[in-house]
Amino acid sequence: MSTTVMFIGLTVFVAHFLALVFRRTQVPDVLVLVLAGIVLGPVTGLVTPADFGKVGPIIATIALVVILFESGTALDVDTLQRSLGTTGALTIGSFVLTAAVVTATGIAAFGLEPLPALMLGVTLGGTASAVVIPMVATLRLAVKPATVLVLESALTDVLCIVGVFALLQWAAEGQLDAGRVAGAVLAALVFAVVIGIAGGIGWLFVLGRVRGFPNTISSTLAYVFIVYGLTEYVGFSGAIAALSLGVTLGNVHRFGLERIAGRGTRIEALSAEDLNFFREAVFLLKTYFFVYLGISIRFADADVALVVVAMIVVVFVLRTLLVRVVFRAPEFGLRDAAVASMMAPKGLAAAVLATLPLEQGVPGGETIRDVAYLAVLISIALTALLVVVLPWSPVTRLYGAVLGKPVPSGPAPGAGPAQGDDGAR
Repeated sequence: MSTTVMFIGLTVFVAHFLALVFRRTQVPDVLVLVLAGIVLGPVTGLVTPADFGKVGPIIATIALVVILFESGTALDVDTLQRSLGTTGALTIGSFVLTAAVVTATGIAAFGLEPLPALMLGVTLGGTASAVVIPMVATLRLAVKPATVLVLESALTDVLCIVGVFALLQWAAEGQLDAGRVAGAVLAALVFAVVIGIAGGIGWLFVLGRVRGFPNTISSTLAYVFIVYGLTEYVGFSGAIAALSLGVTLGNVHRFGLERIAGRGTRIEALSAEDLNFFREAVFLLKTYFFVYLGISIRFADADVALVVVAMIVVVFVLRTLLVRVVFRAPEFGLRDAAVASMMAPKGLAAAVLATLPLEQGVPGGETIRDVAYLAVLISIALTALLVVVLPWSPVTRLYGAVLGKPVPSGPAPGAGPAQGDDGAR
């Protein structure tokens, strides 16, 4: 027990050091934390996911919720509205291309039947919010591309979850109701947004009174967990609700609640102390999330790993070509477009979804799980590697040529002046 407690403390100090290294050298702390988890878990066997019991997945879920909520508080409504078209094109295009490549690979290279291969494709079709959002914040992109990537990562989580469960139902019942699936996706998004906005407005009326009680700085996060849980319970996307709740609280001045409520009604906005607390919570939860992710990864044989590497490289190449089309407007600079093309890592959601076919007895379920675990590791590693090499002049020129963007004179795009410590904020 004493060793475990000491390890928890040391992890926080190491994470602080890695965050500083990331800011100064562009070497992502995400990859180092995942590798630390791999060493502790699959390599040495010192720790296994079973050691965490139910706590591990719960911490992972809490980390996702807090990261989405905190990122929502930094999103501007006007920028969000202007970003919806770009977000939709990137989200749908990337999801379809990724699912198609992975599905084809599953059939051709791993011998999966079409339906299990499609399950694998949908499982890996999205991007990981818990990976993308912290990296985007640290890389300090311009506001609009940062908003697009945050929204994409949240939306693809919904597509992956609903899609995998629909395909599992198809495997069990022998039929797929496409209209029902489309309706489920739309409902999960629309009603989750409504719940998040309504919950946020309600909390703004209550927050002033809550502050009168002692030790209430964590009450807003507790409220976010309640909204997330209730939204999931009624069958909608808790992640989207948490993001919408954060956007509502972060844009209180846009709603004109004082006029609606009338005189004498106190509308309390989030304070600087609240926002700093949320950032600290994100830092701590992110640290343990990525270590747990590394511990949870399973390895397959070398031949499978090589195929997965090739598959992920193809996915990244196609995403880069898609970004060239979607980010063609002059407002998107070379660095913004290049980073957007790199942000295709898979995360714990994919790892969790990959276990469901095996649990449901789907043929090839073990292959789906092992391939997905490797794809998570390789995609995160490739994202981190590309972020590191982007400032190199030959790499910058290559991205400029592929993305159709002029290479700026002066410092390399990856080493340019920071836009402030809060990045897209």
